[in-house]
Amino acid sequence: MSSILSVRNVSKQYANHKALDNVSLEIPSNKIFGLLGPNGAGKTTLIRTITQIISLDMGEIYFDGQKLTPQHVNQMGYLPEERGLYKKMKVGEQLIYLAQLKGLSAQEAKKRILYWVERLDMKGWSEKNIEDLSKGMQQKVQFVATVLHEPKFLILDEPFSGFDPVNAEIIKNEILELKKKGITILFSTHRMESVEELCDHIALINRSKKILDGKTKEIKNQYKSNTYKISYSGNLQTLPQGMNIINHHEHEDGTRDALIGLDSSIKANDLLGHLISQVEIHNFQENIPTMNDIFIKLVGGLPQEAEAKV
Repeated sequence: MSSILSVRNVSKQYANHKALDNVSLEIPSNKIFGLLGPNGAGKTTLIRTITQIISLDMGEIYFDGQKLTPQHVNQMGYLPEERGLYKKMKVGEQLIYLAQLKGLSAQEAKKRILYWVERLDMKGWSEKNIEDLSKGMQQKVQFVATVLHEPKFLILDEPFSGFDPVNAEIIKNEILELKKKGITILFSTHRMESVEELCDHIALINRSKKILDGKTKEIKNQYKSNTYKISYSGNLQTLPQGMNIINHHEHEDGTRDALIGLDSSIKANDLLGHLISQVEIHNFQENIPTMNDIFIKLVGGLPQEAEAKV
């Protein structure tokens, strides 16, 4: 699989703090790549090196097979977590101005703005100042400004921040549509449920180092613990050796839930056979870890909204 972005042994230090320590990533083309990590891990520094906002101390970055230069930035779209709209400027004027900075003519910018105004239900906003819009409305404008020039590579840092559930769903669907059109997306977020829904690949950075990297499904399978969740009615007697009840809960209606762990030599069908002979099964499923579970296991804390960007 070809990579649109190749980060090779990148390091960056600020005074006595090492923000990135020998980080390497391969971001495959036409995929959504999740960049994860706790506060201060180095995610924002990495993004800023990719967008040429700051320089590297060591290492190299390649974009579409070429060593990264400032000229490549026009092929990128960057939605930062700290939004940067001009509050006194009208929405329409601002979008045209930002599109021209990315190389579009005013005529082409207006054509594309009309497309997005229709698509995101933004009619009547053109003559409004940014400061007169709600936070969610401003977010829509910023999103449009990011994608208006149809970049090959899109960087989204907490793109759902400020959106209500309805608009978050709208933007999520637009992100998936952009992927279908062949745009590669680097997606940085603390919302692990969004990672589950959107990301084909992920990398986890902690304390300036990459500690996990790969396809999302393969990583989740790697961290499976051979445990199964069951819901049943009846009395579950002792299970054979190698089948261990980890926890158990009885509901008011008499049904019961249990989490059962199996030794590596025992298969799910073996467990199911023993259960069927004793109880009535209502639900039986493998306990596959979520990305949130994996994050906590490796980092040791909940992924929270960033307080300080490094």
